[in-house]
Amino acid sequence: MKKGFFYSLLLMLSFSLMSSTCSSEDEVNSNNNSQTIQQIETLIQSDQWLITNYVDSGQDETNNFSGYSFTFGADNSLTANNGINTIVGTWSIIDSSSSDDDSNSSDNIDFNIFFLSPSNFNELSEDWEIVSRTNSKIELIHISGGNGGTDNLTFEKI
Repeated sequence: MKKGFFYSLLLMLSFSLMSSTCSSEDEVNSNNNSQTIQQIETLIQSDQWLITNYVDSGQDETNNFSGYSFTFGADNSLTANNGINTIVGTWSIIDSSSSDDDSNSSDNIDFNIFFLSPSNFNELSEDWEIVSRTNSKIELIHISGGNGGTDNLTFEKI
């Protein structure tokens, strides 16, 4: 009987230690993500950007955005302008626990873009994963949940 009680106590203690360890890791990741999100937001708002690569499920559609400069506003407005047409959308960068849009990334940061229309800009409306970033370039990827196709999007500073 003492042996059973000892094992039960040991098991409960183990579960208790495991749960406190997990929550501590989550807090550290959340803090790191907050810092990273702030850095990316500051970078993206710092200038105008061009789409230098857009591949939709293997098909290069970069030319659909030729001549447009993109401005990411502090109010989460997103404006694409080619000197004649102005297309308005929204953007955000969020900490997300969903990994349905990425390639098993551990940072769980989504770069969200939304355009209602026209249709070629609507294609950019996704929750993108950041593949890489420098002070002048951001590379994004989206893996479709529907057909499993991979989309790649690259913004470069003007």
